[in-house]
Amino acid sequence: MSGEPTIPGDPTPPGDPTTAGDQATAAVPALGGLRVLDLATLFAGPMAASLLGDFGAEVIKVEHPRRPDPSRGHGPAKDGVGLWWKVLGRNKRAITLDLSRPGGRATLLRLAATADVVIENFRPGTLERWGLGWDALSAANPRLVLARVTAFGQFGPYAHRPGFGTLAEAMSGFAALTGEPEAPPVLPPFGLADSIAGLTTAYGVLTALAARERTGAGQVVDMAIIEPILSVLGPHPTWYDQLGYVQERTGNRSANNAPRNTYRTADGTWVAVSTSAQSVAERVLRLVGRPELTERPWFATGTGRAAHADVLDEAVGTWIAARTRAEVLAAFEAAQAAVAPVQDVRDVLADPQYRALETVTTVPDPELGPLRLQNVLFRLSETPGAIRWAGRPHGADTDAVLTELGLTPDEIAALREEGAL
Repeated sequence: MSGEPTIPGDPTPPGDPTTAGDQATAAVPALGGLRVLDLATLFAGPMAASLLGDFGAEVIKVEHPRRPDPSRGHGPAKDGVGLWWKVLGRNKRAITLDLSRPGGRATLLRLAATADVVIENFRPGTLERWGLGWDALSAANPRLVLARVTAFGQFGPYAHRPGFGTLAEAMSGFAALTGEPEAPPVLPPFGLADSIAGLTTAYGVLTALAARERTGAGQVVDMAIIEPILSVLGPHPTWYDQLGYVQERTGNRSANNAPRNTYRTADGTWVAVSTSAQSVAERVLRLVGRPELTERPWFATGTGRAAHADVLDEAVGTWIAARTRAEVLAAFEAAQAAVAPVQDVRDVLADPQYRALETVTTVPDPELGPLRLQNVLFRLSETPGAIRWAGRPHGADTDAVLTELGLTPDEIAALREEGAL
């Protein structure tokens, strides 16, 4: 997937050599022809826009002229250039607009009239205060899909509270399930809830666009970040409803099967073992020289094995501790048992399976040179996606986008004078 050519008809930032040009043509991308306005910041909304852009949608990132998307300043930077933004801003044209000013409002409505999707994550009521609520946007473009991404949704007692993905990780039950039994609840060291909500928002947008094919009309996608993470946690509400069962923290163990844990090898590395399938559990115990355990009555079910996790962990952990990681991985593969090394990013970039899938690709970048970042999420056989360029400088495409919209140089200058750009 790396090195795919520029997609015909898809705007490439002026003077930006970010796509390989050694092929003259390319397949029309899956989402080619869609225009998306990304008004959102940190992180779910912008991620959803990135995912749409990965498969050919034209994404226009709209930032405040004096307060850029905070992701530009998150995490490590190189030569003053934020690296997180390079990933989150991929495949987006970057413009500035102050939506609270009359000129910014008018320009956004002109852009919305040409767009298919608007993604925003302001607190409920903010767009309405600027005269850019659903009534105004849908009047400008009845076919528009408006995705509204907030921590708590557009209504309810918490709707107007400030919120971030961390709060969703706490509220949903995720943190209560994560960590060792006697230790505090654990929050993830990355934007888990935001990422899940970003994936779900992209799904919601595509669902609304599919409905538009039948009805001819756009609609609002109301995405509350607290909801998708609850969905991926599984049947916990149903368990509680029917049985009064509340799952406790189990660390790396599972309440549903065993052995399932991380184990230290003789050379000081770690591997993860999973035995969700009964046949795999039997293979693991035969491999580690404890076949007699497979004959115990409790071994016949996942919950029975989970109740005897101490015995199984001792058997598997002792065997693994006497061997190097390479020896463990080779033996498990020969036995057709499920194992994986616990890898950090250095291992990921060297991993032969990730290399074969081209999960990490290299994109030329005018600011930083060759830049490695995650590739598109999946492979389509006929209309593949591509990372065409990494995140652009703040406002780099403002004049080009507004000129394409029909604004004259004098009109653009007047907007700058007003402070709307």
